Amino acid sequence: MGRRVYFSFHYSNDCWRVQQIRNMGKVEGNPSVTANDWEEVKRKGDDNIKSWINSTMEYRSCVLVLAGRYTANRKWINYEIEHAWKEGKGIVVVYIHGLKNYNGEQDYQGENPLKYFCIDKTFNYIAHHEHPADSNEINLARVCKAYNPPYSYSNNVYQYIYENISDWCDEAVSIRNSYPK
Repeated sequence: MGRRVYFSFHYSNDCWRVQQIRNMGKVEGNPSVTANDWEEVKRKGDDNIKSWINSTMEYRSCVLVLAGRYTANRKWINYEIEHAWKEGKGIVVVYIHGLKNYNGEQDYQGENPLKYFCIDKTFNYIAHHEHPADSNEINLARVCKAYNPPYSYSNNVYQYIYENISDWCDEAVSIRNSYPK
């Protein structure tokens, strides 16, 4: 088993695709959560959701944002990205729209979820906005990597992710470690 990562993804649209990534066994992800479990966490309010995310992410070195069509700029995806950066965790985006869902369908590529964040070059501050507010900021999508498998067939997309995911996570941690915490 490889690096311990936190999976960040849009549950209702991409759960089936994410399960394929989990089953690869190339990285050790946070435990799977059923739709019922997530509804129970949500029912207790935003503070409970944040607490659950924080504790689940705590012993992970990297956040693996598995990006589908609707992943970018979602409330809890945004929280996970911001929290990960503040906690000094590596962040990498892997596009999974090319994997088939439970109906055997592929999807359209979504936006890079990192494009909605900027970091301060000097103080390591992270802010939720797409465009740098001044010359001291840089868009997070220019710092952290996003990988889009260059294949059309789901089997090839799967194989490409399988062969590279461990290295991508290691690289994400290395990138994050090059910035102050």
